[in-house]
Amino acid sequence: MKLDSALLREAKILAAEQGTSISAMLAEQLEQVVRRESGYERARKRALARLREGMNLQWKKPLSRDELHER
Repeated sequence: MKLDSALLREAKILAAEQGTSISAMLAEQLEQVVRRESGYERARKRALARLREGMNLQWKKPLSRDELHER
């Protein structure tokens, strides 16, 4: 894939304004994407494991109508 010359020019200007290089800007952005995505994937796996394991909600069978009226 080749970068558009106008995009490359704007990136150079932006990098110069920030006192950095295009390479450093790209590295920072890639790091953020990887960190965000890997964090999401870990959270997703934990959530799916919890769903498979289930939770003890201490559910009890509801009383019948007759049992309720015995009280």
